[in-house]
Amino acid sequence: MDAFVETITAQGSQAVIPPRSNRLNPRAFDRHIYKDRNLIERLFCPIKQFRRIATRYDKLAQSFLSFVYLACAFVWLA
Repeated sequence: MDAFVETITAQGSQAVIPPRSNRLNPRAFDRHIYKDRNLIERLFCPIKQFRRIATRYDKLAQSFLSFVYLACAFVWLA
């Protein structure tokens, strides 16, 4: 896992992956950023169930974005 975090850091990004609870020397991470990241991932999972979004059937970006908005509305209402 340390190699993965080092790769993320080398690319100029911040790793927000929490360390395992049984580590002898746990590394620091920002809980607030991790919560936001987790919330976004939980949104994308149900949206990917819409085959049209997962496979990007639409040729135009505007059509694709419109269907993403529609799928988000379905997820939000469900």
